[in-house]
Amino acid sequence: MVNFNRLDLNLLVTLDVLLTELNVTRAAERLNLSQPSVSVHLAKLREAFGDPLLLPGPRGMRPTARADELREPLKRALEALMGAVSSIEPFHPASATQTWRVAASDYAESTIILPSLAGLRLAAPSTRLAITQVVPSRLTKQAEQGEVDLAFRTREGSPLELHSRTLFTERYVLAGRAGHPALQLPPSLAQFCELEHVVVSPDGGGFFGVTDKVLAEAGVERKVVLSVPHFLFLTAVLTTTDLVAMVPARLAGNVSGLTIQEPPIEVPGYEMTMVWHERLHRDPAHIWLREHIANSVM
Repeated sequence: MVNFNRLDLNLLVTLDVLLTELNVTRAAERLNLSQPSVSVHLAKLREAFGDPLLLPGPRGMRPTARADELREPLKRALEALMGAVSSIEPFHPASATQTWRVAASDYAESTIILPSLAGLRLAAPSTRLAITQVVPSRLTKQAEQGEVDLAFRTREGSPLELHSRTLFTERYVLAGRAGHPALQLPPSLAQFCELEHVVVSPDGGGFFGVTDKVLAEAGVERKVVLSVPHFLFLTAVLTTTDLVAMVPARLAGNVSGLTIQEPPIEVPGYEMTMVWHERLHRDPAHIWLREHIANSVM
């Protein structure tokens, strides 16, 4: 039995050429080797397979029965190996059939995926997109195991183990229903604090956010009366009640029925990024998807 682990791949390449040419001299020319080197390779192959493989004949060499058995399987195997290690084929979105798995919050769905979707369907009509909820504690493992191809996170929330690219910088605005009596003009700080506010708490149940931290540093506080886990419900609350909220500007701009004002105190924004694993970093299809999304949200 042949010990595959001890068999040099170069010997198999030599055998493939020898079985095609049936001549040591011509095989040496094709392999860019000397004739003695090819003869040495043939001797090693004979020892490895326990078979002469090629015998002298009247017009060159003739293969043994074992060599005939090897000819086609060996050629197919070497062609497959060459294909595996050759240059990566370019990505053609028009004929692509990929299924991409993207992890996104409802905020990222509205501000990143939605602006990208029409162009994606037009350029790559046979691809599919599966959107899943972001699970921050599992994101790195999901990306590593291929459960998630791409995810959207704030810069501070992006796992250090993943590649990242900033898509845009977001800022906060004060938003309430259209015609809200307290938002006809930008409110003073005192008026702002007297309004009844909603906050989004992705982890659930929190009533303190970045706005409250800034207010506390200024020695004041606002009235937070409702905490919700999703931006979708937040916008529904804002358009149907007199509650107000500090809302990311890109999201607020996508919602009809809102009045938007600048807040009376500066609240730090954040960078929104997309993140992905090293396994897809050089993949042409994934590179195309990343570029498409980045260009769509500029």
